[in-house]
This record gives sequence, structure tokens and C-alpha cells, in this order.
Amino acid sequence: MSRFALGIAAAGLLAAPALAAESDLTLYADAIVIDGTGAPAHPHQDILVRGERIVSIAPHGTIAEGATARQVDLAGRYVIPGLIDSHVHLATPPNNVRAKALLRRNLFGGVTAVRDMADDLRPVGELSREALTGEIPAPDIYYAALMAGPPFFQDKRVLAVSVGARPGTAPWMQSIDDATDLPAAVTLARGTSATAIKIYADLPPRLVKAITAEAHRQNIRVWAHSAVFPTRPADVIAAGPDSVSHVCYLAYQAAPVMLAAYEDHTPVNEALLAKKGDDPVIAGLYREMLRRGTILDATGSLFVRPGKGHRCTGPATIRLTQQAWRAGVPISTGTDFSLGPDQQWPEVHEELLFLARDVGMPALQVIRSATLIGAEAAGQARDMGSIEPGKLANFVVLTRDPLADIANIRAIEMTVKRGRAYPRADYRPITKTELGDEDGD
Repeated sequence: MSRFALGIAAAGLLAAPALAAESDLTLYADAIVIDGTGAPAHPHQDILVRGERIVSIAPHGTIAEGATARQVDLAGRYVIPGLIDSHVHLATPPNNVRAKALLRRNLFGGVTAVRDMADDLRPVGELSREALTGEIPAPDIYYAALMAGPPFFQDKRVLAVSVGARPGTAPWMQSIDDATDLPAAVTLARGTSATAIKIYADLPPRLVKAITAEAHRQNIRVWAHSAVFPTRPADVIAAGPDSVSHVCYLAYQAAPVMLAAYEDHTPVNEALLAKKGDDPVIAGLYREMLRRGTILDATGSLFVRPGKGHRCTGPATIRLTQQAWRAGVPISTGTDFSLGPDQQWPEVHEELLFLARDVGMPALQVIRSATLIGAEAAGQARDMGSIEPGKLANFVVLTRDPLADIANIRAIEMTVKRGRAYPRADYRPITKTELGDEDGD
């Protein structure tokens, strides 16, 4: 066994947890339930779980079937739905040791599902299967096949994720132009088992619209950058994607001339936005998003972090997100950056803190964004995102009240995913040595 594999085994990453058996019956008793719908907390609730799913939720002591179940006393504990990070990248470039460590860290940090927003889907598909079957401790993974215009396929990341295929021809990362057979291209993308097509860059409005229409005709979702360059945000939204990513990019709508290509990293001209109050141009975008039910994957914490190459400043990102929240646009909690698998907590915690502390969203609404809205963004709201009978038993048990302080999201006693409990006490971060990453990269 290699030094890397020995390190992972020592960290407990190779142990395959058993799936919850269909006959398993567990009563999580006397909890304070914050169900993810935006409703107030419900004290003294019992949650009955059979196998992977919630059977019933009722006041403490009133579920008759609970008398025969294994009892887990949660008196004084807070229960929220499992968190969903709606913007991750697990395999650019592919590194399964690192990906499994990240996924394990996320699960023990309360994350029960993620949206992978374009990578090498060969390893991502296998990671998704392993997560689904319980072979590895990991959130469920819903992932996108990317489509972009020909100029994008000079990007060095494309080479890293399409080894063995000519850039632009891999089914999970296709170059699109006016000569493309779109029905065939979408069918190829669907063959990767992707949940969605991600419309990324360097496409004119007519192709953004055509890809979206064909994807929806074939019953696959569309996740798009909020500006596709040279396609303006208004034209992206008008095409009808299910969600758009990066609140910052919406500000390009105010520019008199749109950037001609994604590869032009000229920042937003923030002087074109309203100096005070809501910007009227952005307000028009949000009205159209509301009308269409488009979800905003804001990734705000990415833009308030120190770093080079940001297209917006932190203050502008905060203002744009505040305006979206005031307008009622549904906001999910995507991140699009990595803190590294040797860290204690998932990146999505940073997005929750951004929404609560920088944007000013009430904690109850932040939790809804991180759970039910995230499930809707992934197209999985029938099965997850809220604590309801019939949904998967995906929830997080906290020892402190997250409504009093969203930072209490880190007071984790256990994560339950598909009915199986992962006690926080069982977790320790993998070290850089175990990763074979002594230098940290």
C-alpha cells in the first residue's frame, strides 16, 4: 500500500459505512426542530426514521411506533436539515485522495449534498456512486456537464479534466458553435449521468437560449454563469436556466458594452451602479428571475475573501446580494473555493456567515438558503432540503441555537445522512502529510 493510501487508512477514510437497513427504526427524541422551510423552530419534537427516510415528526411522546424504535435522546439539541453547498469543484484536476478527504470533511461538518459545477466527470461519477451507496463517508453529489464556446477550450483546466480526449470533444466538456448538433450534444452530456448542463462561457445569446431549450426538452436541468460573455446577464436569464451563478457577474448588465469574451477579466465598473439604494438595472434582472423562479447561486463569500482576479469588490458583492434578498430572489449557498481538506470545517459555513453577517439575512432565512433552496437548485427538493415525512433522513444535530448566532452551525454533535449517523467526535482532519501535500498545495 502506498504512503498516501496508508495515511488515508489511518484517517479512517477507507472504511465503508453500512447503509441504513430498510428495517432500521430510530426515534430521535425531544429535539428543537428547525425544518428548513423558513418556519419558526418547533420545540420538543420526535423524528422517526426508518432506513433512509423520515417516517413522521410529531410532539415528543406522541409517535406510537416510536416505542419499538432505537431511541436517541436529543433533549435540548437543535436539528436542522443537512447543508447543501451548491457550488463545488471536486476534480479539477482529478485527485481522488484529496476529493475523498474534502467530501468526508464536508459530511462531518453537516453537509449532506453538493453540486459539482463541472469537472472531470469520470472520477466524479464514481465518487457520486460511492457516496450514494455509503461506500465512502460523503455528501451526495449532483454534477454538471459543461458546454462553452470554442475559445474556452484553450483553458489549461480543460486539459486537466479531459485527458484522453481532444479538448472540447469529451461528453462532459463540449465545445459548442453554430454547427453543433445540439440534440446529440445534450444526449452525450446526459450519458455522463449529469444532473445538469452548465453553460459556462464564450457563447452568444442565441446559443445560450438554444442549449437551454434543448436541455429542458430532454429533461435535464441548466445551470449557467450569470454572464456568459458576450451574452449579457439579461439574455442569460431570458434563456431560462434553472439557476445562475456569481452575483458579481450580474453587474456587467450595467456596462454600455459587454465584454466580448470570458477570457477578458476586466472587472465590473462599479461606478456604473447606483451610489445608494437599489440599482434599477439590477432590479430589472431580479424581477425577471423572480418571474421565472431562477435561483441565484451567489457565491458571495468567494468575492469578499482576499484574492487576486476578482471581478467585483467585496462591498459591491454584498450590495448586490442584499438587493437580491430584499427582492425575494431565492439564494442558494454555493462557495466555489477550497479551504483544503486539512481544515476543520466546510467552505459552505463561510457562505452562511457571509449571508448572515455581511448581507444581514436573518438566521432562519440563511438556513433555508443552505437547505431547501440548495435542494431546489440541485433539483432534489422532493427528497431533501427540509425535515419532512417522506424525505431522506438528512439532518444535523447541534448543541447550540443557530438562530441565536449562525456561527453555532459549528456546534455539531452529529450529522445524519440517509439515516446513518456520523458523530462529530469521530472526525479529525487529514494531515498534509497523509495527503502527500507537505507544502500545502
